[in-house]
Amino acid sequence: MNPFHELPGLPRDGEGPVFGAPWQAQAFAMTLALYRHGLFTWPEWAQALAERIQAAPAQPGEDAGDAYYRQWLEALEHLVAAKGASSAVELHRYQEAWDHAADRTPHGQPIELRPDDFGAA
Repeated sequence: MNPFHELPGLPRDGEGPVFGAPWQAQAFAMTLALYRHGLFTWPEWAQALAERIQAAPAQPGEDAGDAYYRQWLEALEHLVAAKGASSAVELHRYQEAWDHAADRTPHGQPIELRPDDFGAA
């Protein structure tokens, strides 16, 4: 059985999921890794994603793929916090650190998280 069939709206082609940006593939991979490590069941994931899609529909002018993976990432963040694997505060702290790291990284270079990224205001 292919669990991806339980995810309506998943951007895919004949070979499987497709991604418009690296962050989308990374969000997808994180979800699969946490599922495989037993943090949540696939039905729990499908339910969390469906709820997020309903609660946070695509915004005017937002690309359908970007909207889907934004909803995907928001569902993952919610589920990770709900399962106690992290907190909303910790997730926000890391989001800000990654944003800071991205701002200081030249275009085309790998983004690396450093301790000082956490103290950026």
